[in-house]
Amino acid sequence: MSDFNYEESVKRLEEIVKILEAGNCTLEQMMKLYEEGISLSSKCGKALDEAEFRITELSPKGSTDNE
Repeated sequence: MSDFNYEESVKRLEEIVKILEAGNCTLEQMMKLYEEGISLSSKCGKALDEAEFRITELSPKGSTDNE
């Protein structure tokens, strides 16, 4: 996942959604795009989970949002 880029992946997901919504693809093309989208979505979710974990670990214990 070293070549994974969150921002680029989100942009690609948006492109995939637009293509699928347009409905100008064959069923085979739609299935490939759907599979790509699911894979990217999973990777983005993992990246967000990792970022949340890192932030939680770096935050002082017992701190509040208004400090």
